[in-house]
Amino acid sequence: MNQLLQLFIFIPFLGFIISLLIPDKNEGTISWVAFLTAGINLVSLVIFVIIWLIDGHTTLNLKEIVLFKSKEYEFLVDLCFDKITVVYILVGAFLTFLVTIYSRYYLHRERGYKRFFNTILFFYLGYNITILSGNFETLFIGWEILGICSFLLIAFYRDRYLPVKNAIKVFSVYRIGDVGLILAMWASHHLWHENITFLKLSNYELVHEHLENHSFIGVFISLMILLAAAAKSAQLPFSSWLPRAMEGPTPSSAIFYGSLSVHLGVFLLLRTFPFWDHQISVRILIALLGLATSIIASPIARVQSSVKSQIAYASIAQIGLIFIEVAAGFETFALFHFAGNAFLRTYQLLVSPSVVSYKIREQFYNYVPRHHTFEDNLPKKIEYSVYLLSLKEWNLDSFMNYILWKPLKNIGRKLDFLTVNRLLLLFIPAYIIGLIFLFTVGTGTEHPHEYLPGIFALIGLLMILKSFSERKSPLMSWLLLIMNHFWIALAISFNEKFELTEVIFYLSGVIVSGIVGYWGILKLKTYEKNIDLNQFHGHAFEHPKFAMVFLLACLGLAGFPITPTFIGLDLVFSHIHENQVVLAYATASSFILAGISLIRLYSRLFLGPHIKTYHETAYKSS
Repeated sequence: MNQLLQLFIFIPFLGFIISLLIPDKNEGTISWVAFLTAGINLVSLVIFVIIWLIDGHTTLNLKEIVLFKSKEYEFLVDLCFDKITVVYILVGAFLTFLVTIYSRYYLHRERGYKRFFNTILFFYLGYNITILSGNFETLFIGWEILGICSFLLIAFYRDRYLPVKNAIKVFSVYRIGDVGLILAMWASHHLWHENITFLKLSNYELVHEHLENHSFIGVFISLMILLAAAAKSAQLPFSSWLPRAMEGPTPSSAIFYGSLSVHLGVFLLLRTFPFWDHQISVRILIALLGLATSIIASPIARVQSSVKSQIAYASIAQIGLIFIEVAAGFETFALFHFAGNAFLRTYQLLVSPSVVSYKIREQFYNYVPRHHTFEDNLPKKIEYSVYLLSLKEWNLDSFMNYILWKPLKNIGRKLDFLTVNRLLLLFIPAYIIGLIFLFTVGTGTEHPHEYLPGIFALIGLLMILKSFSERKSPLMSWLLLIMNHFWIALAISFNEKFELTEVIFYLSGVIVSGIVGYWGILKLKTYEKNIDLNQFHGHAFEHPKFAMVFLLACLGLAGFPITPTFIGLDLVFSHIHENQVVLAYATASSFILAGISLIRLYSRLFLGPHIKTYHETAYKSS
């Protein structure tokens, strides 16, 4: 039985690869591949679950493959199958099958027909990896795949302004959640001294023994898990991203933001429940977060003028209630609630175009007075205040921009004096000095220069902030992103046992992706005169294959699981000491902001309305 678990990852992977090889014009073949992939996987899952139930429905665990192993570290792919997996994977398989049928006709003759089905199959692969994951490392592989699929589906209408802009916004919030997951993985390495599996995590004696003497680390891990779950499931203060994500096609909105992806925060809480089960303060915090989100999202949903936004905020409110159920320990009830909410929101989104058409006709013939509601019992000042705040969506977008993005951009703009030449003149000598310190002073935190790793990591973070705010030179932004990885590698090298082979393993993907991207920007300069970052240029319109190559280079540099750098990033965090909080924070922030900066760079160069006036210009509004 254990060996069959890999089948549910292999089938979507095979379907995705086949769909890539089919020419764009063969719509029927493309849709049939997606339809058969989802259908075969669904039938296989149903048969497997029936046999599993007959056999006694014990938890299955498969240590599938070790991707990297050293004396102190092991990166392994581990698969787990239990009742949580059963509910999520069956709901996911059925809804993906349903959406592929719907999309065959809904997207007929769309320019990005093949691109849509490629992305849906890639999403389904990432979803299955996440749900079947047996440890944090495997879960993070699927988590990253879902993040990039989210960006691609929201920006599906890539010749328009708003879908691209909102895709960047959503991806940015996802990266905040990635910070939580990365730091939780880092702290768990120090707590368990291994890559702990979720099966071991359900062992109460083992968890209690470790948390008894490390309660602070336990609370920290739980809070980081909650941060990742809240960002992924659009809980406060991240709720505003979900309606923005509805800019994509209706089928992707249904499967992604109505049913599957938006419930993965709940999945993360359910999967790690045995760990924070006995941390009462954390359980209270999760419940309060869910309650606050439900109270705020419900009135927002009721005043939305867009049917998709109504459904989005209604779903956010329901997920808030599921957070409360998980915190209260009602695991089975939360799973039923998830399935019901997922089916309902998928149905509502898929019929939303028809509902809008029906309502437009209906309003000319019938008038129904507003019913008496709960808010009518409140004092009028409070009722009107809640109404206005709900119309403004409680200014959640402005709040996130004010406390997070604006300060980061301001710091980056302080470095506007840097040019490509000044960058090379200042930082290459500084890096050489750092290497001299490394080889002359030695390694380990006992030497007099124990603060150097944190300082070097902060230098790398400053480079990312400059790249994040860069508006003039794409080449400058790209070089800063590459150099950040080298500063991180230098900073970690001061810690003992981080060997040269591990450094090479980490930087191998950075070097290859960096060279490809550098060549790509120079090549684009030969085609197009103006490629600054002040606006969206839309060059994918004329150079679609070139845009794909550059996107792959961006993903490789961001640590996406297509190069060894993905494993290298986890390897880096495994060597950060428990007391090196500054180093951990700077490294995690660099990794997250680098991903946002890379997606922003790709979007500005290749997505949006085409800059050339002799092409048809898309409207800014969707």
